[in-house]
Parts: sequence; C-alpha cells; structure tokens
Amino acid sequence: MPYIEVLQKYAVFDGRASRREYWLWFLVHFIITMAITVVYLTVAEFFTIVAILYGLGTIVPHLAVGARRLHDHNKSGWLQLIVLVPLIGWIIVLILMVLPGNEGENQHGPQPS
Repeated sequence: MPYIEVLQKYAVFDGRASRREYWLWFLVHFIITMAITVVYLTVAEFFTIVAILYGLGTIVPHLAVGARRLHDHNKSGWLQLIVLVPLIGWIIVLILMVLPGNEGENQHGPQPS
C-alpha cells in the first residue's frame, strides 16, 4: 500500500516516487484530513488537537514524497517551494505531479515500479 510506503520512508528525500505512490498518499491523506474536519465540526473541539497533531505529523512525509515525485522528473525537490508563488506555483507543481516521470534511470535513481 503506497500510504504505508510513504510512512515507511517518513523522511527519505532521496530516490524517486511513482505517480501511483504520490497520488494514493495524497488521496488517503485527504480522506483522513476531511474525516478529522467533519468530526471536529460536528462532535467535539477536542479534535482540534488531533487535527494539529496529524497535520504536524504528516508534513515531513508529504514533503518527502513530493520531492521524490519531482526527482522522477529529474528535477530538484526544492522545486516544491514554487507553490509559494500565488496560483501559478500550484498549477506548475500540479502539472509536474500529474505528468509521467522520466523513463529509465536518472540522476536520482532507477525508475520506480
């Protein structure tokens, strides 16, 4: 399961990540975040702590899998910082995350399976 793979590679910024690994991580992360939000809004404010802890606990693996995904395009993981540019930055990163990576081996390692 790619979500588990990402957590096993919690702070691994080396190597490459497939589209499948990145997008399944994103999907599961989004579902968990939405579930925590719904529970917080409907049941109890106690879930504020849960939401903060979950958010803080998933920052590093989210950045790591994003860097590995950019490595699949033979780009630097630091390119994630372009999201700080309003609107256009998010569009550029989204396009890179959706497009297939380079075929074969590149400077960041072998092609992910």
